[in-house]
Amino acid sequence: MSFGKSLLAACIASLSLSATAASITYKVDPEHTYPSFEADHLGGLSIWRGKFNRTSGTITLDKAAGTGDVEIFIDTSSADFGHDVLNKAMQGQEMFEADRYPQAVYKGRLADFVDGRPTRVIGELALHGITRPLTLKIDAFKCMPHPLFKRELCGADALATFKRDDFGMTAGKDYGFSMDVALRIQVEAIQVEQVPAE
Repeated sequence: MSFGKSLLAACIASLSLSATAASITYKVDPEHTYPSFEADHLGGLSIWRGKFNRTSGTITLDKAAGTGDVEIFIDTSSADFGHDVLNKAMQGQEMFEADRYPQAVYKGRLADFVDGRPTRVIGELALHGITRPLTLKIDAFKCMPHPLFKRELCGADALATFKRDDFGMTAGKDYGFSMDVALRIQVEAIQVEQVPAE
């Protein structure tokens, strides 16, 4: 290999390492992350609203490169409508089937960065045993030093609409219920603490 080619290869490797070093991993804070949803009742009679109480996941972000990934895990048995009887019914066969499908997963890549902030997540939602594409629009995004842990803390509010019958959840469809569900993911994530190399 010539000196010129060796130098070029070294430069490419250096750039690759720099890009990797700029990528930061954040752990989703379950105490400040609550995916919520809105669904129709009886064809526009009212709107049911609820949230999931148990969520985990990770986010990676490279602000300079305008790249990143999102992985969110949602405990379907934690769906909370603020009504115990309805909560129990939603775990059954006509909706989440939480005993069979205990977890919903959203995976995607951060996209369309503006001034270091992503404005969309392009990904897939796995729900009720079915996986389909779903793009989230990011309405708000902010990073700041955590006042206690002194590591970077990022937060976002993202939303999308999907049809629940696309995921095999058809309860109420024969009675005129709209299948549209508005999903909003309110998330906070803190930078993973770096372990010093020995």
